[in-house]
Amino acid sequence: MADLQDTQPADQWQIALDSLTTLSYRSRDFSRYLHEIACGVSRVLKSDWSIVTVHKGARGYVIASNLDIDETETGFSVHSSVSEVVIQSGQPFWIEDVRQYPEEIERMAGYVCYLGVPLRTLSGNIIGTICSFSVQPQHYSLEMIATVERFAERAATAIDNYQLYQQLQKFHDSLEAEVTKQTVELRTAQAKLIEYERLAAIGEFAAMIVHEIRNPLTTIQMGLEYFAKLALPRSAQARLSLAMDEAKRLADLLQEVLSYSKPQILQLSEINLHAFIQELLISLRAMPEAQGRSIEYIPCHSSTQILGDADKLKQVFINLIRNACEAVDPGDMIRWFVTDNQMEQIYISIHNGGTPIPTDVLPLLTQPFYSTKAEGIGLGLAIVKRIIEAHNGELLIESSESQGTIFSVKLPKN
Repeated sequence: MADLQDTQPADQWQIALDSLTTLSYRSRDFSRYLHEIACGVSRVLKSDWSIVTVHKGARGYVIASNLDIDETETGFSVHSSVSEVVIQSGQPFWIEDVRQYPEEIERMAGYVCYLGVPLRTLSGNIIGTICSFSVQPQHYSLEMIATVERFAERAATAIDNYQLYQQLQKFHDSLEAEVTKQTVELRTAQAKLIEYERLAAIGEFAAMIVHEIRNPLTTIQMGLEYFAKLALPRSAQARLSLAMDEAKRLADLLQEVLSYSKPQILQLSEINLHAFIQELLISLRAMPEAQGRSIEYIPCHSSTQILGDADKLKQVFINLIRNACEAVDPGDMIRWFVTDNQMEQIYISIHNGGTPIPTDVLPLLTQPFYSTKAEGIGLGLAIVKRIIEAHNGELLIESSESQGTIFSVKLPKN
């Protein structure tokens, strides 16, 4: 069999397209799906062994392989593995000939060539790797590495969804046990159980649909990217640019749908609200939408504490500040202030003086797929509302000609 470097670029591209297109995600075929990914990587790279791993602290576990391996061989020490570099850097790492890296020979376990890419979830966490090994030296082009990264994206999303599904099942079981124990609250608990099962079914169905659309969409995007490298007439380049923009917009829509369909499982911790906002302001002021606008923060008490999921609350306020910036002209000011009503709630409000929102539109803003923006998807505020409600809070919206528009997040104090 010819080495990959002997294969023509067009043939390499066709192998990648064929491998990605044949992927078919089903939540109940999780192991088979990852096995298909490992086999696809081996076909693309013409490597001898490809694996998908997950990492928990200092331990790594092989969860899929293109070769049959003994279950006792699935665990390994990350430190003694060459994939340690991938996990620590969060970037692809490759060795085309281990003889040029004598310090890595022991960790290569008899193989000469290695390529590893990280598995990065939608939230940016590195949860594992895709690794490929060969007994003969190879050359890895940037296009080949980018193709393996596309396989890694599929694997990371599938693993993330599967873990969420397992968490939901665990929650389902604990809730069912609580219903049995608390017979007095049986009717209320049964209603909650039905709602969680409904959301789980919707989330699983949405994730499946998104994956089914993503596979052909990825094929389309790769094809468009290939044509973008050619010397096309100006009219053809304009049409190609429009097609690539529309494909990206569709990919963004799929991402929003997937985010909305997932259950809001919180990682709660104590948050100093003043420090949280101060830190978030640094990145918010650097957003493209904030350029030319001023964001003024008016704190309440520096000791105010809330119990929440910091990452999800960041998502809430990034969305609200971005909307506020888009509602005003350059040179205008956004006011972000915190109000303590001396009771059990805290109000975190964002004010802009842009064009007021009509009264009949206000109740529709948090409905899925409703947007007042020409290019809006209509899921941003719907996701914000779900996150806030998961924190036992409430999203309040006021808008008038005299005061402008205020989005307030009401949360319980810790």
